[in-house]
Amino acid sequence: MKFSLRTYISIARPNHWVKHIFIIPGIVGAIILVRDIDDGLLMRCVLGFSSACLIASANYVINEWLDAMLDLHHPLKCQRPGAKGLLSPVIVVLEYILLAFLGLGLAFMVNKLFFYASVAFIISGIIYNVKPMRTKDWPYLDVMSESINNPIRLLLGWAMVSGATIPPVSFMGTYWLGGAFLMTAKRLSEYRFIINSKGPAAPGQYRKSFQHYTELSLLVSCFVYAIMASFLLSAFLVKYRTELILIFPLLTLLFAYYLYMAMQKASAAQRPEKLYNDKILIVILLLLTFGFIILFFIDIPVLEKLITSRFTEINMK
Repeated sequence: MKFSLRTYISIARPNHWVKHIFIIPGIVGAIILVRDIDDGLLMRCVLGFSSACLIASANYVINEWLDAMLDLHHPLKCQRPGAKGLLSPVIVVLEYILLAFLGLGLAFMVNKLFFYASVAFIISGIIYNVKPMRTKDWPYLDVMSESINNPIRLLLGWAMVSGATIPPVSFMGTYWLGGAFLMTAKRLSEYRFIINSKGPAAPGQYRKSFQHYTELSLLVSCFVYAIMASFLLSAFLVKYRTELILIFPLLTLLFAYYLYMAMQKASAAQRPEKLYNDKILIVILLLLTFGFIILFFIDIPVLEKLITSRFTEINMK
């Protein structure tokens, strides 16, 4: 088997590093809530993002190898190097070990909290991909175990700023359930795409959990995760900044549009690393960002009164 450096770089999927944008809210949240910034923050961010990218790539490497035979049943993933038999198991193992140890080494240079979160990032990849656990084969558990990488990324960002505190539970829960919505929407899009491409039996051949899903169950799950994420986000915002409740119409639009995307043929929801190409999604995210910034600095006393009051008095005289 001829060695190709490009092939082994590709299975580390550096194009997926864009997903680490989910680390940024952890940084911003810690800066706003902890308000303890020192001169080493920039260096910790550089080391932290580098570590997260390497560890994510280590997880992608084992995913590529262990899913090789299953990827043959996917209309697009059948072209991956693993599915085409282009990988050496020895080199794959060495690449995984190298990426994992380099990532953990950089993590240790940030602080202890970041290091422990990075270890959790590695373990989550093992639990998700490797037997006998391999949670990706179990319906619903596959979504929850994969989306736990979202609160881990949040914690990584937070730890870059503050290694002595952790994010609020409501914030972490929002990230987890929001990630579950995104992962379920991805599965819904994949499920529809595979059936349309290769027939009704193909999804179960590609992913064991798909043997227990239907289009309806995936659609209902999207609604459940979106509602639960919104509930926890409401609890977080009411406690820390009431005015931010006003961004909920935009948040609802974001959930609705992403679900709409997932229902489209050959949807970009199947490839989250390519979502930046969707102009409407980017506009919604920019509006959410600007809304967050504006509402963070504008006080609206009437909102505080409405939320803290048990009832509103009216004069009927």
